[in-house]
Amino acid sequence: MPRSRRQRHGSSAPLTLLSLAALVLVWWAAAAIAQSRVLPPPSAVLEVALADLRSGELPFHLAMTLMRVGLAFAVAMTVGSAAGIALGLNRTADRIFDPWLILFLNVPALVIVVLAYIWFGLNEAAAIGAIAVNKIPNVIVTLREGARALDPALSEMARVYRFGRMKMLRHVVLPQLQPYVAAASRSGLALLWKIALVVELLGRSNGVGFQINLYFQLFDVAGILAYTLAFVGIMLLIEFLLVQPLEARATRWRLRPA
Repeated sequence: MPRSRRQRHGSSAPLTLLSLAALVLVWWAAAAIAQSRVLPPPSAVLEVALADLRSGELPFHLAMTLMRVGLAFAVAMTVGSAAGIALGLNRTADRIFDPWLILFLNVPALVIVVLAYIWFGLNEAAAIGAIAVNKIPNVIVTLREGARALDPALSEMARVYRFGRMKMLRHVVLPQLQPYVAAASRSGLALLWKIALVVELLGRSNGVGFQINLYFQLFDVAGILAYTLAFVGIMLLIEFLLVQPLEARATRWRLRPA
């Protein structure tokens, strides 16, 4: 990462921490004023999280949700990327399948989850498939636009130098598609885990969604917030420790001097 970018990230870290501290302070003040069970203070949420952490409940349910999100993400990105690139490069196929794409983009996620459970049963395959199917159309749209934006001059140059298919894909196509893949990945992670909670709430016996449903039945807002914030924290760690470094590595060629 260039020095200027490292300096920007370093200088923004204290501001980010200060902003989060201010958010917690506002939350604590609001809870102190409300004095209500429906708005517990941060200390009550932390107490629930620590209790479930010691019992092993929290790590187990977080791991189950993370497993479903990870598998669904891999399926959605693989299928969606292949289909999106194919549609972006083939106008005839795009015209044929565009109505299908519009249809799936507008089908509510809840309907897909319910139908998956009815058709395939209350099992892991149906759960992971329902999560992935809700994301695949978005990936297709993003990668289709990326394929349409490919520079034909670069492709022509690669043909002049007699690039094979794999070399063309690695050195010409994928570098141009990288911003679109990154955009689909980021939005995908944010969307998939929210759908995963619905899937777990309706048909799974474990996971963050199952626990949130359990605490909802008990009217325990502290438990709901504990599991929600714990999983949000994990997704933020994945974003900062995995997604952003991989994105920086993939785009490092753009920062090289000509």
